[in-house]
Amino acid sequence: MSKSFSFCSLLLIVVMLFSCKTPTPKDLAKENLIPKPSILIATGSSFEWNEKTKIYVSVEQESVQGIANYLADFIAPATGFKTKVEVVNTPASKKGIAMLLNKELTALGDEGYQLEITEKRVVLAAYQLAGLFRGVQTIRQLLPAKIESKDLQVGPWELASGTIEDKPEYGYRGAMLDVVRHFFDVDDVKRFIDLIAAYKMNVLHLHLTDDQGWRIEIKSWPNLTAHGGSAEVDGGKGGFYTQADYSEIVKYAQARYITVIPEIDMPGHTNAALASYAELNADGKARELYTGTDVGFSTLDANKEITYQFIDDVIGELAAITPGEYIHIGGDESNATRKKDYIKFVNRVQEIVNAHGKKMMGWADISAANLKENTIAQFWHTRTQTALDAVNQNVKIIMSPATRAYMDIQYDSICPLGLHWAGYTEVDDAYDWSLESNVKGISKKDIIGIEAPLWTETVETIDDIEYLVFPRLPGYAELGWSNHPDKSWEEYKVRLGKEKSRFEFMGINYYPSALVPWE
Repeated sequence: MSKSFSFCSLLLIVVMLFSCKTPTPKDLAKENLIPKPSILIATGSSFEWNEKTKIYVSVEQESVQGIANYLADFIAPATGFKTKVEVVNTPASKKGIAMLLNKELTALGDEGYQLEITEKRVVLAAYQLAGLFRGVQTIRQLLPAKIESKDLQVGPWELASGTIEDKPEYGYRGAMLDVVRHFFDVDDVKRFIDLIAAYKMNVLHLHLTDDQGWRIEIKSWPNLTAHGGSAEVDGGKGGFYTQADYSEIVKYAQARYITVIPEIDMPGHTNAALASYAELNADGKARELYTGTDVGFSTLDANKEITYQFIDDVIGELAAITPGEYIHIGGDESNATRKKDYIKFVNRVQEIVNAHGKKMMGWADISAANLKENTIAQFWHTRTQTALDAVNQNVKIIMSPATRAYMDIQYDSICPLGLHWAGYTEVDDAYDWSLESNVKGISKKDIIGIEAPLWTETVETIDDIEYLVFPRLPGYAELGWSNHPDKSWEEYKVRLGKEKSRFEFMGINYYPSALVPWE
């Protein structure tokens, strides 16, 4: 009896030893995080996510369940875990992962978060839901890069222990996708949304109309898409989004706490509309569809009342399916519009946008008009006066300088995609600048954030998009999010180089810049 007892006791001890695995020592300060967090304190241990780990949310905060489910679904393919989300009274007391809203964290703003990782639990807290979602992206980056795989991988799945307190420096951190020069379907746009969400960006600017095509259904003017949507650069078949398609994109972005800002470019860049309806032309004659890449040759007629009825209908339908507060009206390169007509036009369109409950946004060229203080001007050109003119009207600025932030600009002279009218933008050039020192006379108080546009004259596939966007986009995300006075390319390029395996597990067709020490 005693021998049997001794053997059972020994067996129990062995089982307990193997089941109580010692946490792996890990240094949170050495983990690869982009954007770089505001405050990080390492404690030298780790938390292991295994098949028994659960995510807990409070019974009083059921709105958090959507983000908890997102995280559980995200890690499932690579880990094989069916992580359960449970609603409990005190999530932070449970062993596992807790997500909670904390109304005392007002200093973190809408997108900031606190992340506390110990050997027993992970507690993610934020003031608002958007902050929890941004914190989930940090959890994602703390897990091994193979967590991004759609195929089953071998663990362990450990997060370094410590505390992170983080919030964005700028409230606007966006990317623009031109779906006109070449059309991209709903799935491609969703892929783009997922890529920018991974780096805590919060705005998708969709360039929906231009000379080469009209990409959004307007039910009161159906020929805009029936005819105007049938072309693209180099003679492709084009395409367009039904309003249901657009709403699907908006909903998908909302689930990732990304705001969609639609752009209807005018009064220039309007050949697709002018080809669709003869009455919009000054001479009453419809234009031919255009598949080239020249700019500045088209214009709506600022002196015909039908022009403003058309715009009112378009903005009205678009505003009704756009939950965000802004409508972008373009306004760039209106070389065929007389200056006095341009000013009249922008002033009138501003009133139309406001009448539909939205605020106007436009390329900084709109500063020639009389802008309201709630209008936003997007600086893009090598000429800085447009931005200064906007600021002089107390209008806030989005920084998108073509020489730094345009993602369609070639990396170098042998880059197979992109343009070089604004020079070349290697990965170091894309990162090594600051928003507040880019234009003399414009300071931080004048700027709401950064946007990196991608024009698609040379871009035909999602692989093409990814090649020009990565690895530049993580740097733009960090410029908008992080506030580190000692920021340097030399330090950043090391972190960027460590993203190699993550890019590959994400299936990103990235440009392997020789300036980055890829690992």
